[in-house]
Amino acid sequence: MGLEKLNSETVQQERPGAELRGQEVLVTGATGFVGNHLTRRLLGIGAEVRILVRKSSNSELVSELEQLGARVFYGDVSDQDSVDEAADGVSFIFHIAALFRQAKFDDSVYYDVNVEGVRHMINAAEKNNVQRLVHCSTIGVHSHILNPPADENEDYRPDDIYQVTKCEGEKLAKEAFKAGRVKGAIIRPAMIWGEGDTRILKLFKGVSKRTMPIIGDGKTMTHWIYVHDLVDGFILAAIKEAAIGQVYIIAGRRAVPLEELVERVAECAGTKPLPVKIPACPVQVAGSITEAICKPFGIEPPLYRRRVDFFTKDRHFDTTKAQTELGFQPRNTFEEEVSNIFNWYQDQGWL
Repeated sequence: MGLEKLNSETVQQERPGAELRGQEVLVTGATGFVGNHLTRRLLGIGAEVRILVRKSSNSELVSELEQLGARVFYGDVSDQDSVDEAADGVSFIFHIAALFRQAKFDDSVYYDVNVEGVRHMINAAEKNNVQRLVHCSTIGVHSHILNPPADENEDYRPDDIYQVTKCEGEKLAKEAFKAGRVKGAIIRPAMIWGEGDTRILKLFKGVSKRTMPIIGDGKTMTHWIYVHDLVDGFILAAIKEAAIGQVYIIAGRRAVPLEELVERVAECAGTKPLPVKIPACPVQVAGSITEAICKPFGIEPPLYRRRVDFFTKDRHFDTTKAQTELGFQPRNTFEEEVSNIFNWYQDQGWL
């Protein structure tokens, strides 16, 4: 598949991680977008990779990763016993798994996965005296950035169940690192995109087909992180001594206004953005009402308030700390990233 070729190319570009060759490594969330890319990179490096997956995970993808050399453990991060079994004897843990926004799940399930799951990983890491636990958080713990650009000292401002539970999970990891129970680091990725991502595909497709107008004034700042660079960030956090006990925001070279993103995608598609813009407030209200109606029935809403917030909440970050302490540097420009992703979608017949 396309990701295999992509993975081999990124390894050849002198990406970091040679120190992990031959090391026993556990990855959670390996069948997700980010975890999949990370697992493939680690396998390409020559790490002995274990993946913890659920029985309900994509069986085709699990088999593919197994064929590439991953050792499969079935279980759930919300279950301490299955975490302990997968982590037994490992030297590094990359905890990527999380429950994202799905209306069919009660809030308690988010706590089980995004909070208790972190607790279980910390317990397993402590038990096995791992060299490093790298925990994946999110810049969503900050929500809207009031005075951009924000750095790692920005206040927590989570505003939905996903962000709230990711915030609580991050706090658990911080406490464990500070107490000396585990050596680890926390990565807060900016808005993630890259080849294989299905969420941003909707925007690329809508702009290309001229069916998606901008909601709001188009001036909202967006800050992206190319998935290959994010993988670099995870690996650097695992191998750099300076990373122990630290939090790092990992983001691309620059933030861009939403309208610039739309214009760049339209340029790749050989078209023009729609000339109209829709006021955000009525759509936000509609999203909130739709969610309130659908959630009690476990139905995925056709319109999420969160998806509308994408058009209205500023995301703009300062990555000086990651650059200085980890040596993190994004490899591509914003324009190159958009082109790479667009071309990949087109090659797959997704546009």
